[in-house]
Amino acid sequence: MMEWSLLFFFNSVLLGVGLAMDAFSVSLANGLNEPDMRRNKVCRIAGVFAFFQAAMPMAGWICVHTILIYFQMFEKLIPWIALLLLLYIGGKMMIEGIKNQDGEEAKTGVGMKALLIQGIATSIDALSVGFTIAEYGLCMALVCSLIIAAVTFVISAAGLIMGKRFGTRLSNKAAILGGVILIGIGLEIFITGVF
Repeated sequence: MMEWSLLFFFNSVLLGVGLAMDAFSVSLANGLNEPDMRRNKVCRIAGVFAFFQAAMPMAGWICVHTILIYFQMFEKLIPWIALLLLLYIGGKMMIEGIKNQDGEEAKTGVGMKALLIQGIATSIDALSVGFTIAEYGLCMALVCSLIIAAVTFVISAAGLIMGKRFGTRLSNKAAILGGVILIGIGLEIFITGVF
């Protein structure tokens, strides 16, 4: 049984960094796609990613402590779900970027539906973290999830800001690049999860 210690907090931060890398990449793509994004939208997008990165490990923890057999069957589908969701969003972003290459102003901005899909797709693999933190009590699992959320928020915000800076330089090609990044993330999650 894990006890409250500096190691617990250190492990939680490392877990957060590892889980936040997909959210960082998607945030970078979102920033590329919307270079004039306002600060409150940066916080909202980072907040959505942070929420899902906290919710998924807790959902996994609950599954381990209640319906373990059903969760193990679902775990095999996680890479497929992430791949399909990110292919959909990335493909849509690329198509919009290609359509707007003739000099038109690209329709930019991530909508709420796309943001929720991105949040789920980038955090669904965090469900399996429930197995990792299964030995924690409820309070420790909750604190670990909140640390993961805080780390994800900071890393996602950094990705959005970096993407915004490069997005203004890349003009209409930013949407295409953002779509390619999302598809690449989906393939990486799929390949890592299946093989």
